[in-house]
Amino acid sequence: MDHGRKDPWEPSAHGRELMVSLYYPARTGTGRPAPYMTKAEATTFLERLRQAGQLPPQAGQFPPEVLSSTRTHARTAALPAAGRHPLVVLSPGFGLNRATLTVLAEELTSRGNVVALVDHAYEADAAFPGGRTLPCTACAKLDATTSPGAGAAFMADVARNRAKDISFLLDRILPGHHHPAWKRSGLIDPKRVGMAGHSIGGAATATAMAGDSRIRAGANLDGTVAAPVPEQGLNGRPFLLFGNQATGRPGTDETWDTTWSRLDGWKRWLTVTGATHLTFTDLPALAQQAGLPTPPGTVPGLRGSDLTRSYVGAFFDQRLRGIPQPLLNGPVPGNPEVTFQTP
Repeated sequence: MDHGRKDPWEPSAHGRELMVSLYYPARTGTGRPAPYMTKAEATTFLERLRQAGQLPPQAGQFPPEVLSSTRTHARTAALPAAGRHPLVVLSPGFGLNRATLTVLAEELTSRGNVVALVDHAYEADAAFPGGRTLPCTACAKLDATTSPGAGAAFMADVARNRAKDISFLLDRILPGHHHPAWKRSGLIDPKRVGMAGHSIGGAATATAMAGDSRIRAGANLDGTVAAPVPEQGLNGRPFLLFGNQATGRPGTDETWDTTWSRLDGWKRWLTVTGATHLTFTDLPALAQQAGLPTPPGTVPGLRGSDLTRSYVGAFFDQRLRGIPQPLLNGPVPGNPEVTFQTP
C-alpha cells in the first residue's frame, strides 16, 4: 500500500494498493500447489470477457471452475534456491488480472529469475486480501470517454500511473529497504531488473523505464504506446517489441514506428503472423486446452504461448543474465510465424 499516493480511480481508497505474486527459483519438492486464480476472480473475469465480446460463442456458459481449478507449475511457500537472481516485473493488460500472465511468469522463473506479477488496483477485477474482489473502476471510466482522443489520453494516464506503481514496488521489494514488503527480498540482484507487460502493461514498461533507471531492460507485448517514449530515448537500455500484425509493418498502430525511432539501445521488433491481441496471454492456450476451436487464420493458443515464452525468455536471458541468444539474431526456420522488422 502506497499511503503517499491517492488512488487515481477510486478517491475513497486509503492510498494506492497493489496486489503482487512473487515467483522465485525454488528447491525441488518443497511447498504446495499454487492456484491459478480464485473462483471469485474467475467469475468476475469471465463475466467481463462476455460483456466485452471476447469469449467465443462456443464457450457458452464457460464455468469459472475451468480457471479456478487450473493447475500451475508454481508452489506456495516453497524453499528458495540458493543465490541472487534478476528480477522481472510483469504488468497485465487493461481489464486483465495478473493471472493471465502466469505462463510467462513461470517460464521466466524456470530460467532463474525472480518475477513480480502485479495487479494494479481498480484496473481489473482482482482479488485482494480480506476476501475483497476490487472492481475494474477504470474500465467504466474508459467506457465513458466520448472520443478516440479522450480514450488515448486516458490510457496515457493509465501508463503513467502504472509507472509510478512499479517504482513504488521496486522501492519496497529491492534489497536495502529498512522494512521490505517481501521477506525474501535478498534473493533479488538489484542491478539486474527488467520489466515486461501485455497491452497497456507493455506501454507502461516503456514509461516506467523512462522514469526509473533501475529498470535495465523492457519488453512490450502488443501494447499501443499511449505515453510516448522520450525523444532522447531510454539511455541506451535494451527493449523488445513483440506483437501481432497490427503493430507490425505495415500495420495500424503508428505508435510502434515512433517508439522504434526513439529507442537508442539494443532493440528488436518482432511480428507474429496470425497472432491476436490476446495471443501473448494465457487465454488462448487455456481455450485450446478446454477444447474450443482455434479461429481460422490465427495462431493456435499453445503455439502462441510457446513463441511468447521462447522470445521473451531469450530476451531476458541475454539482457539480464548475459547468456547469448541466437534466437534473437534473425529469423529461424522453426518459427516461420515470426518476422523481424527492420525499418
